[in-house]
Amino acid sequence: MVQGWIQIAGTLLIVLLMTPLLGGYIARVFLGEPTRFDRLFCPLERILYQLSGIRAHATMSGWHYIQAVLISNLVMAVLVFITLMLQGVLPLNPTGLGAPTWDTALHTAISFVTNTNQQHYSGETTFSYFSQVVALGFLFFTSAATGIAVAIAFIRGLTGRPLGNFYVDLTLAITRILLPISLVGAVILVAAGTPETLAAPVVVPTLENPNVQQAIALGPVAHFEIIKDLGENGGGFFGINSAHPFENPNGLTNLIQILAMIAIPTSLIYTYGIFANNRKQAWLVYGMVFGIYLVFIAIAAIAEYQGNPAINTLLGSPQPNLEGKEVRFGWAQSVLYAVTTTGTMCGAVNSMHDSFMPLSGAVQLANLFLQIVWGGQGTGTAYLFAYLILAVFVTGLMVGRTPEFLGRKIEKREVVLTSLLILLVHPIFILIPGAITLAFPEQLAGISNPGFHGLSQVIYEYASAAANNGSGFEGLADSQPAPTGLWWNLSTSVSLLAGRYIPIIALVLLADGMSRKPVVPMTTGTLRTDTGLFTGVTAGVILIMGALTFFPVLALGAIAEYFQIAGGI
Repeated sequence: MVQGWIQIAGTLLIVLLMTPLLGGYIARVFLGEPTRFDRLFCPLERILYQLSGIRAHATMSGWHYIQAVLISNLVMAVLVFITLMLQGVLPLNPTGLGAPTWDTALHTAISFVTNTNQQHYSGETTFSYFSQVVALGFLFFTSAATGIAVAIAFIRGLTGRPLGNFYVDLTLAITRILLPISLVGAVILVAAGTPETLAAPVVVPTLENPNVQQAIALGPVAHFEIIKDLGENGGGFFGINSAHPFENPNGLTNLIQILAMIAIPTSLIYTYGIFANNRKQAWLVYGMVFGIYLVFIAIAAIAEYQGNPAINTLLGSPQPNLEGKEVRFGWAQSVLYAVTTTGTMCGAVNSMHDSFMPLSGAVQLANLFLQIVWGGQGTGTAYLFAYLILAVFVTGLMVGRTPEFLGRKIEKREVVLTSLLILLVHPIFILIPGAITLAFPEQLAGISNPGFHGLSQVIYEYASAAANNGSGFEGLADSQPAPTGLWWNLSTSVSLLAGRYIPIIALVLLADGMSRKPVVPMTTGTLRTDTGLFTGVTAGVILIMGALTFFPVLALGAIAEYFQIAGGI
């Protein structure tokens, strides 16, 4: 047990040390300060802007920024959908895979362009190397960069700056942040044992029967893996994701993946502090989220270490829950990975989430419901500060002080947009499709576990889609032919699109409105937001809003299952 806690503590210490370094670098990139990569990329970017007609120095209004996001993402999704449907005649297809079903291709294109990467297929048996690397790998970079660009535009607006140019922000996010780190990370992963090859699968005799042959899938995994985690994409090259020994061979690669998942979302909070010239507030907010993160890790770790009471009774002694986990990672690294991947909206997995104890499953669901521990790529940071704006308004009403944030008044428009973000969109596209699916468990859901756990399986799938996470409890018939497979592909596609683009529209409009507001001089009636007291109030608002909205489904699912197992029912 001690070794497991030391592993968790050591990883979190590295995260703390990494935050100001990467956060400061991201701020320099988007504040227009020189970086080491300018000499390499600036000439290429100028040519790209000239050919595409982009006016790099022209800032966009809120609606123009939104239009650029939607149009660019639509074009990317259509191109990837066409590529997937034509993969049978495209190169780099050593196993001769044909096109997937149209609904699988549609769901995959939507899932990857929204930075969700929810997979209703097994990668090595469904998509060719060309589809995985050229199509899906392309969206790994662009979808992550879209989230970063929106976050930077949001931060600019909050701090009174123009929103900027989406296409320039998208390019900078790729060339200055994602691509350099991915190149270095891919080399390290190759050195650590992750394959990087275009060779066909290797056919070998099995150990049980030499007369029976088995095909061992290979592929260009290393470079795919690093951007999968760094960009909080999460989609696996293989069906079992980072539980596969080629995607995640050992403890070193597991550590690299955890750090890659959490690097950018943690650092963007520090980036905000530099933009706002208020590092104190950034560290207070960072500490609040880090505290919730620690509590979630502790709950899940204790639950997994104590194991299943029924099995413990059978064996006569407490045993950690290792069902669905890789022995090379154990209970501690499996827990840390699961809490981090659901907290950062990455969605990669190194163990089967369906096999976790109920309280661990409740933690994973809570991460998907809240979306701010640490949240999606870029958008999580924007969500977090939207919560701060809502907390300012609520607190102002309670104490009779002027609701202001960074010297700008919080008025009806800001409250409507933050309420749309936090209280309406996310619950609607989780609970309503979840209720429809649960009403037809055999025809639509294909639930493998009846009762409380089956409810959690369904809600998790839609929460993962709406939160743009992509992981799953599995145990559903989402990869089967119609009607179940078709239902899951189409219904989750609606949650994917709504969970990605409605919040982006609201965030950009919120930032655009804040950027146009005049700065109000601070007075004795102004509510300061860079204090420990206000940060604590914000934490309360976050947890209360989440509890009020989603506690009933947690009570009917994971919490009920916990009492069922504890009572031996």
